[in-house]
Amino acid sequence: MTQPLTEPRPVGILVNPSSGRDVRRIAARASVMTIESKRDQVARAVVGAAASGATRILVVRDLLRIADRAVENLRLHAKIELLKISASYKPHDTTVAAEALRQADCGAIVVFGGDGTSRILAKAWADAPLMPLSTGTNNVFPTMVEAGVGGAAAGLVASGRVGIDEVSLRAKVVQVSIDGEDDDLALVDAAFLVDDHVGNLMPFDAQLIRRAVLARAEPAAVGVSPIGGLLEPSGVDDDFGVDVRCTGPEAASARPMLVPISPGLYRTVYVAGANRLALGEDVVVEGPGILAFDGDRERVLAAGQQARLRVVREGPRVIDVGRTLALAADRHLYLDPPHWHDTYDSPNKTFDCC
Repeated sequence: MTQPLTEPRPVGILVNPSSGRDVRRIAARASVMTIESKRDQVARAVVGAAASGATRILVVRDLLRIADRAVENLRLHAKIELLKISASYKPHDTTVAAEALRQADCGAIVVFGGDGTSRILAKAWADAPLMPLSTGTNNVFPTMVEAGVGGAAAGLVASGRVGIDEVSLRAKVVQVSIDGEDDDLALVDAAFLVDDHVGNLMPFDAQLIRRAVLARAEPAAVGVSPIGGLLEPSGVDDDFGVDVRCTGPEAASARPMLVPISPGLYRTVYVAGANRLALGEDVVVEGPGILAFDGDRERVLAAGQQARLRVVREGPRVIDVGRTLALAADRHLYLDPPHWHDTYDSPNKTFDCC
């Protein structure tokens, strides 16, 4: 068996029990992600990680017990430990879990959720080694890949058989500085809206968008990202962002553009212009209005209050699944495997944290 490049570290498993189940499905045509589907995906990711060299897997227990029920009957040559955090079925649970996994020195984290889940984790652990798997509504940041294969990539990295620097790039993010308030960030898009309110969970009214700063402007995505992606595409590897200026339909400069603002839901947005943003270049917006990050309306800008938005490459390290498995193939890491399917003598261990 090939010697690891670095010391083995644990694989973390974090599932958002709420992702893929929100009210936006009433007004769009998104599929509901069932508890059973998430449970099966978690099991496949754990099996993939163990098959790829992970010897210790830390599973965060959620309030619906999706994760621990996924692993309770697995018998793998990997020690599975359940982290019981103080959960409240709120976004802060992800913050607590991220800190627990960081303290445990995880070498890779498999995250089951949407853009919002990964965003919360990134705010708690800026350069976390992530394998984000999509179970949300508008998903641009997570990877659309079979869960077992995603788990395999995480296992290869955490075990040290493939180096994190070989297969990941720090993600671009939108940093947000708000006058007189704490800073914030978005992993994909930060949008400035008028006549809306914080906490609104329905799909955006596209005609209320006035500005969008995009770390990723993906023409094949859903949400705010394709507003820029259909005009000035910017992908994961591009060292620039995109600034889109929008207006109401009455403006003479407005050009109507049809965009998929939510799954199965196309709406008209009125675009006044779009241009590339150099990394670190500021865009200033001024209230009154609402700032939405990765589709979630989160911050209020009072009249005259300003926010400065800039795209920087200071986000999590996202593991490239294809690159990881290609290196595994080059190094013949799956030839002559150890008896990874053997059972540990002791049952899975549960311990409290945070």
